Amino acid sequence: MNAPASPAFDAVKIGIVSISDRASTGVYVDKGLPALQDWLTRALHNPIQFEPRLIPDDQATISAALIELVEAGCALVLTTGGTGPALRDVTPEATLAVAHKEMPGFGEQMRQISLKFVPTAILSRQVAVIREQSLIINLPGQPKSIQETLEGLRNAEGESVMAGIFAAVPYCIDLIGGPYLETNDAVCKAFRPKSAIRPR
Repeated sequence: MNAPASPAFDAVKIGIVSISDRASTGVYVDKGLPALQDWLTRALHNPIQFEPRLIPDDQATISAALIELVEAGCALVLTTGGTGPALRDVTPEATLAVAHKEMPGFGEQMRQISLKFVPTAILSRQVAVIREQSLIINLPGQPKSIQETLEGLRNAEGESVMAGIFAAVPYCIDLIGGPYLETNDAVCKAFRPKSAIRPR
C-alpha cells in the first residue's frame, strides 16, 4: 500500500476512509479507497504510507476510526461517503465529535466546486477539522467528485480556473507541525507564503 517516491522528500502517513454500509458488507465493490490512493499517489512527491479503512455508516465507528488514525500518526485523514442528508449519513457528525478545531473553508470550497456541476451540491455537508496534529477532511462519495474537489477546475487549455482544496492542505499541515508535503504541480499546485517554502 506504499507509494514509491524519492527519499529526499518527507515520508507521510495518510489515513483514507471509505464510509458505506453496502460497500463495507460486500454488496458492491468500494471505489472510494482506490480513488483516494490513486489521486494522492499522483499528487504528492512524498513517500506515502496509506492506512485504509472501509467501514459502515455508524457514527461511533467512524469517530473511533478517525481517532485511531490520528493516534497512529496520520498527518492527513481523508474520508469519502456519508455526507448527504440521508438518515444514515453521519460522517460530518462523527468528524465534528472528534474535532479540536473546525476548518470551515474546506467544506465551503468543495461545495463551490461541486455547484459548477450539480445544484444538489448544496445538500452536501462535508466538514474539515483538526485533531491534535492531524487534518481530517470529509470528501464527496463519487470518484469523479473526489478528484474535482481535491484538484480544482481547469479550462479547455488545462489552466486552473478554480483552486481545489488540496492546494491549501500542505501549508495547513505545516502549521500544525506535520511533514512537509510537496505536490506534483501538474496535478495540484500547493500554495505557501514565500517564507514557508522549503528550498529544494
